[in-house]
Amino acid sequence: MVDAGNGLAARGPSENSTGIRDPAATLPHFRRLGELAGNEIDTWSRLADKHTPILHVRDPQGRFEDHLEFHPAYREMENVAFRDFGFASMTHKPGVLGWHEPIPHVAKFVFQYLFGQSEFAQLCPISATETTATLIKLYGDEEVKSKLLDRLLSQDMGTILKGAQFMTERVGGSDVSNLELEARYEDGEWRLYGEKWFCSCADGDVALLLARPQGAPAGNKGLALFALPRHLDDGSRNSYRIVRLKDKLGSCSMASGEIVFEGAKAYALGDVGAKENKGLKMMMDQVSLSRLSHGARAAAMMRRCLNEAIIVAQNRNAFREKIVQKPLLRRQLMKLMVPAEQALSMTLYLGHHISLAEAGDERSKRLTRILTPSHKYRSARDNIRVATGSMEVRGGNGYIEDWVNAKLVRDSHLGVLWEGTSNINSLDITTRAVAKVGAHKDLEEELKDQIDDSSDMPGQFKGQLRGTVELAMALADKVGTSGNQTLARKAASAVYNSTTATLLATEGAKLGAAGRDARRLLLSRMVLDHRLQANDPLSVRDGEFDKKATDLLLADEPVSLAKAAEVVSL
Repeated sequence: MVDAGNGLAARGPSENSTGIRDPAATLPHFRRLGELAGNEIDTWSRLADKHTPILHVRDPQGRFEDHLEFHPAYREMENVAFRDFGFASMTHKPGVLGWHEPIPHVAKFVFQYLFGQSEFAQLCPISATETTATLIKLYGDEEVKSKLLDRLLSQDMGTILKGAQFMTERVGGSDVSNLELEARYEDGEWRLYGEKWFCSCADGDVALLLARPQGAPAGNKGLALFALPRHLDDGSRNSYRIVRLKDKLGSCSMASGEIVFEGAKAYALGDVGAKENKGLKMMMDQVSLSRLSHGARAAAMMRRCLNEAIIVAQNRNAFREKIVQKPLLRRQLMKLMVPAEQALSMTLYLGHHISLAEAGDERSKRLTRILTPSHKYRSARDNIRVATGSMEVRGGNGYIEDWVNAKLVRDSHLGVLWEGTSNINSLDITTRAVAKVGAHKDLEEELKDQIDDSSDMPGQFKGQLRGTVELAMALADKVGTSGNQTLARKAASAVYNSTTATLLATEGAKLGAAGRDARRLLLSRMVLDHRLQANDPLSVRDGEFDKKATDLLLADEPVSLAKAAEVVSL
């Protein structure tokens, strides 16, 4: 069984770079969750994936009060996530895991990173609950807050309200401008009529959704944001029905369904009326947080895939030697390791800046504005390739459901669909974060500052890295300001790769200077060489750096700063 905690402990960035004030206070909790993720959670996850939710359309008395039946393994994972560790509440309130203040976002992402190496689907209701609480805290009136907020943040499984997201309709997914669900103000209450086509966490107790108030204008400006309770104040079932559950490719243990609303009561968030509404703008706060969660999930899954591939390579014999000694297989492992480490660095970096942004730091707000869709876009796509590559290392057994690889491949594809496709996220970067906000300028300044302040990084490499950052941001600027949408993906990848190359390099140099493992400096060079520089497909490179760096990265021993600097300068 893979120890989910080993990868982070061996190769994670410096604690001092995370923003956690007292890393020692979180370490026992990280170790405990890592042990669970590598054992019980992994077992539960596979059971819940095979025994999917069952929809019961009537209660025992024959009434149309539908309910969902989950395998006990799914409930066990809920207990760990919501009750024991307080995933959905830890950034909202003090007291979780003994902390005297809310836990920083970066620590939350470490918990998700460990948990997600064994269980992917459960992180959707965790994120939905956290973000539902966020939006109710920001936009709900005092009555709505008093009804819902404390229970959304509860760790008591008997009273907790879990969140959900009911957005997509048959008329559109990413383009919500044509949404038809109607909200009518009847007898002093908002009531919903219509359908939603894809409802995540269909068993949720409080769902966020967009609806168009009766008489409101067409398009995005007519949409308002509502919170929909599953049960009313008297305990009776609200007036909506789950028509059927989705038979999904992956994320099978989490229930997604189609829902019909028959006058269901809902609470308006913010000012709602027949004129212009700001529901979509408010909902984008939830989308942004959910995209960050997807980035953390992708990082976690890639770590699991990398761990599985390395263990197989170290123990499988073919042609009279361990396959980890085969040059081509070693190169393949690098193709798994580099994106996995990029995603980890970006996840923790964004966690740090989210906390700063919430405290009012304007620069951090702009950094998270451009890096959030960048992380979601690139890590989701990389996750598919890493999952497939890891399955290939295992060979034919990787295609068999006895092993975890098939599940990882199925689950990996979800990331390119939820919270915006690759096109949606890349266009968000170029047409909005770059063209409207100018966030790439702040990012360029931030990355250059990091490079310049890193006194332990080899000078020639610093210059190469700095120049690459300039070229990447110039590309983003040109694509964004020209409106050339066909190059949006190219520009989005350049933003992500130049940022992660900088993070890996500065982390490696800092760790190495402290007498620890400087291997991330080598990974930074690999990002530059293979993801940011043009290569002639018909040329033969000498490969000296790749070979020496691969040998060091696949060895168990830490890499000293002197050795990393020597190899990165080849």
